Order: sequence, then structure tokens, then C-alpha cells
Amino acid sequence: MGLLTRDEYHAIASGMAFPTGAFIDGGYRPAISGKTFTTTNPATGLALAEVAACGAEDVDFAVLKAREAFDDGRWSRLPPAERKDVLIRLCKLITRNARELAVIESLDSGKTIFDCETVDMPETIKCLKWHAELIDKIYDQISPASDDHISMVLREPVGVVGLVLPWNFPLLMLAWKIGPALAAGCSVVVKPAEETSLTALRVAELASEAGLPRGVLNVLPGSGADVGEPLGRHMDVDAVSFTGSTVTGKRFLTYSAESNAKEVTLEMGGKNPAIVMDDAENLDRVAQHIVNGAFWNMGENCSASSRLIVHKKVKDDLLSRIAHHARQWNLGDPLDPETRMGALVSKAHYDKVCGYLEQAENIVLGGKAENGFVEATVVEVADNNSTLAREEIFGPVLSVIPVSGFDEAISLANDTEYGLCASIFTANIKRAIRGARAIRAGTVTVNSFGEGDISTPFGGFKQSGFGGRDNGIHAHDQYTQLKTVWIDLADDADEAVD
Repeated sequence: MGLLTRDEYHAIASGMAFPTGAFIDGGYRPAISGKTFTTTNPATGLALAEVAACGAEDVDFAVLKAREAFDDGRWSRLPPAERKDVLIRLCKLITRNARELAVIESLDSGKTIFDCETVDMPETIKCLKWHAELIDKIYDQISPASDDHISMVLREPVGVVGLVLPWNFPLLMLAWKIGPALAAGCSVVVKPAEETSLTALRVAELASEAGLPRGVLNVLPGSGADVGEPLGRHMDVDAVSFTGSTVTGKRFLTYSAESNAKEVTLEMGGKNPAIVMDDAENLDRVAQHIVNGAFWNMGENCSASSRLIVHKKVKDDLLSRIAHHARQWNLGDPLDPETRMGALVSKAHYDKVCGYLEQAENIVLGGKAENGFVEATVVEVADNNSTLAREEIFGPVLSVIPVSGFDEAISLANDTEYGLCASIFTANIKRAIRGARAIRAGTVTVNSFGEGDISTPFGGFKQSGFGGRDNGIHAHDQYTQLKTVWIDLADDADEAVD
């Protein structure tokens, strides 16, 4: 299915009906308080819809319904093949409604329709399908016990799970969470970001249409204080999986400690280095990877290559090539398929990014910001102690730090509180492997920018992650408990006297 024209996308948008209620126990309903909040199009500042503003009482109701669904086994004890069939039907429904979802995603988040159509939608479907197909292919185990015993190690769903989503990839992060959680047999309560709630609500409706039992997937729009914290503190939530900022993520550890010691998995921030050594091959290709890593999704990406650590011998040549490719990342109407960079997600976030730009002393490229849009910006910094080199900007800003050698580059790469992703560009394979092992990050790519794929675990070291991984078989560890069943085979008759 090819891309449409700008006018065709705007025609779809003009007739769009948005979901506005919370989705609890199989249907839409207003917040118990009756409160709503306005969700806006960040590219225009215009209101899209008035959405239910849920609170603690809605959390209690959704968790109650999720617990009922889990305990009666309508999903948790459904045969794995039958759970797979439901999720495959959901994938088919999402595929049929992919264009509608892509337009909603673009309108609600400021993301370009090009990215929504060519990246977010295909990857969302791929993720859900991958976990669906995995359901009946994860085997339990038998441990090496004695001849008189059998010891079974079983995976069981953890129970009711709170899933807290970020605003930068609303659909894809929803899939990263509900894919393995539903595959495992859990019931879930999803808290989408307040800025980007619409697509999660629509997917919940499609899941019900696909045959997912009521109460298994619930979606509560609202603020972090009103929904996120009550969910994190709830005594009947067994686990929370969170993706978002490091500051917010840490709060869920406090919520857990102060409530029922629920399991917590955190995927948080990053200040990710891209190391380019003087022997890197094809600097033009390297520049393309750097630009994509730094400016894709307007830099609103926890794995963005936001620090360029480059050898002094190739710095000027590489920056020239980066400038050439970055100029092709044009700002504009997100519903125009020719646009490569849309609007930042909100006025508050736009102001935050602009605050960092005001601190830049040596802007090599870009630096302009207007009405929610920030152009691709390259900034040279004095050293790794610069604020722009240390703090996660979460915008289209690339900080450049020159180095004289490999060891210095690795040292600077690790000189951060984060450890999510990193890249190394070098023609020396031994150097690449040594560097990949030395960098304290969850994903290290060689001669490319990337995050792996659905089959590889994604998460970070240090303050970038805690408690587990998304993606891959490893993601299922978040949503399952291990149980040992010990069976004594000793024959009591052997001890009897004839």
C-alpha cells in the first residue's frame, strides 16, 4: 500500500472520528469523575478531541476488572494456540485499519505521516505478530533431578500488569508492551501518555473486535499523577512495565517499595554516543547513519545518536557530509509525505528543547525553532562536560566532541549516567569488537545506527534501564513467573515388608 498525497491525507483527517472514552471491561466509558482533557495537534495547536481524564477511582475499577478476568481464566488459562489465534486476528484488523491509525498517530503526536506509514505501522504489526507466533513455541523445562524425582520448571503469567507508555512512539511502544504481556496470559491496564492517547484507545477497540475477552486489555488516558502513580501504587497490580524518562521511571521503584513490592521493569533515557574513528570507511555513508540516528522522529527517541564522538582527523570532512544530508531533512506539515521532520509533541517539550538551543555556543548547522518545529541542529561543544553533551535533550540536536584516539573515545562514550545504545564506525573489526564489549550500553551497533530488531532484547545499563528487557524472547520474562513443581517418584511399596 503506497503513500497518498498531502491532500488525500488531509481529507482523511478532516473526516476522522476519534475515540474519547477510557476503555475498561470491553468498552468505552467516561471517567468516573466526568472530567476530560483536550488533546491537540502539536503541528497546528488545534484541539482534536476531549478525552476522558481518568483518576484513581478509574484505576481501581480497571484493575478490578483485569483481576476478575485473570482469576477466572478467560484469557490466562486459555490454551496457547487459542490466545495466538486472537492476537493474529488483532494483527489482521490493525492491518485493515492501518491508514486510519497512521493518520491518528500523526495528528496526535506531530510525527510525520511518512514515518507512521513506513515505520511505525509495519513495526507495530510485526511486533504483535512475532509475539503471537511465539506463544505456543516457548517450552517449559525439566530440571536434572534424581531418578526418584521429576522437577518441572513452569512459566506462569505474572497476573495483572500496568503498562505505562511514552509519547514518542505511541503505537509501537504499545505493541512492545501488550505483545508479550498478552501472549503470556496476563491481564493489562495501559496508561498511554497524556499527549498521545488516541491510538491506544482505538487498538483496544480492535482487540475486543478480534475476540480478546473483556477486562483483559484496559486503557486509561490521563495524567501521570492521576493515573500513573495510582497504578504504580496499586496493591492488586502484580507488575509494572514503564518506558519514559529516567526521572519518572525511578518513581515507580518508590511506588513499588511503598506498596506491594510489585515487579518493575524500566526502559528509560539515553545520551547515546556514535564513535567515528579515523579509519571509518565511506564517510558519506557514515554521515547518513549519523543523521538518521540523530534526527529521526525529530530526535524524540531514547536511542537517538545525540553525541558524535569523532576523531579529529576526519571531523571536518564528516561534518561537511552530515550538513549535506541533514539539509534534506525538511520541516513541514506532518501529513505531507514529503516532510521528513514534523512538530515536537507539545508546547512544553518545544520550550524545553529551545532552552537547550539557547545554551549552544557553536552551532554548526540549524538552530532555528518556530511554532513547535525545530530544525536539524549540529552543535560543537568544548568537551563532554557541556550540558548539551550530558543531558538528554530529546530533540533534533547533535553534539559533536572531537577526540584523538580510540581509548579516549571509549572513555567519553562511557562518561555518562546513561547506557542505552551506542554506535562504532571503524574498518578495524578487532577494534569494533573491543569497543562494543567495552561500552556500557544495552545495544551497540557497528558501522550502522540501529536498535536491533524484534528478535533482540532492548534495554539499557546504568540509569537507562532496570529489571528486564523489551523485545525478543527475553521480553516475556517481564510478564511471567517461574514455578517449580517437585514430584517424588519414590515407591513406598519398596519399603513395605512382605
